[in-house]
Amino acid sequence: METFVIPTEADIRKWVKEAVKESLETAKPKEVLVTNVQEPLLDTKTIAEKLGISLVTLRQWRKIGLPSHKQNRRVYFLYSEVMGYIAQQKPKKKYDWI
Repeated sequence: METFVIPTEADIRKWVKEAVKESLETAKPKEVLVTNVQEPLLDTKTIAEKLGISLVTLRQWRKIGLPSHKQNRRVYFLYSEVMGYIAQQKPKKKYDWI
């Protein structure tokens, strides 16, 4: 015959505390960039002009992963995110990643 031990509230608290501590110790830290300056959102026309591309090209780039933000059915971009995305692309030939 098996005997069961019912854990006390103190046991449960101890287990949860140990699990959280273990989780925090094994978690990989994420890079967090904190700035005091809030970057403005740029509309599609503005970002296309800054990049020197057409709105059609901008739409195609969005489809393949260019970061954007939607607010009230409109699409906006953060210049730093767009430039970071472009910098990460490794084209085989000129404009091959487009």
